[in-house]
Amino acid sequence: MSKISKFVIGRLRGCGYAFKGAVLLLKTEPSVQVQFSIAVFMTFLGFYFEITPIEWILQVFAVGLVMSMEGLNTAIEAIADFIHPDFHNKIGLIKDIAAGAVFIAAITAVIIGAIIYVPYLI
Repeated sequence: MSKISKFVIGRLRGCGYAFKGAVLLLKTEPSVQVQFSIAVFMTFLGFYFEITPIEWILQVFAVGLVMSMEGLNTAIEAIADFIHPDFHNKIGLIKDIAAGAVFIAAITAVIIGAIIYVPYLI
């Protein structure tokens, strides 16, 4: 098998693992399920109000940002719990920082949503 074939097969496997992880997040994580539901609702709003291509780009970016941060937060919490299952101040701080990153992404998404949809509602 050539180097190119091995490379392509490796990338395809990697995409498969990533897809499996995304499905696992959607199936098992309530916070991701809530964010996904909000994303679906916002998508319907986008079609209803016929938002512009730039607004679609911003909305898709905001959704991707929040969902990605939720996934990273979940991974960080799982690693922290695996490494130190009992309560520890440092582990708590790490989890709080990861949750704070999700919060910042969510606030950013809300601001982007307001910039897009408030003019349509007024």
